[in-house]
Amino acid sequence: MLTMLLYVLIVALVAGVLFLIASAVFGRGEELEPLPPGTTATLLPATDVTGADVRSLRFQQTLRGYKASEVDWALERLGNEIDSLRLQLSERDSAGEPR
Repeated sequence: MLTMLLYVLIVALVAGVLFLIASAVFGRGEELEPLPPGTTATLLPATDVTGADVRSLRFQQTLRGYKASEVDWALERLGNEIDSLRLQLSERDSAGEPR
């Protein structure tokens, strides 16, 4: 009985040491550092946002996150609205109307 207990302890010790060595050598497996809390990797231009910019947005999914089809639908609508507004502005500018 004591021999079996020693085998279990030795196997657990060896497994723990191998785990620590692998963790030190390979790290967490991430290519980049994690983002600071409250930030996102989702980007939009600071000015002159176009419909294509909005349509190209992609969001991270979480376990209890958003329904992708709904967000894609909303982004498509927003992109169309931005394009429509930009077209109206360019038509107004070309007609010489003041803003």
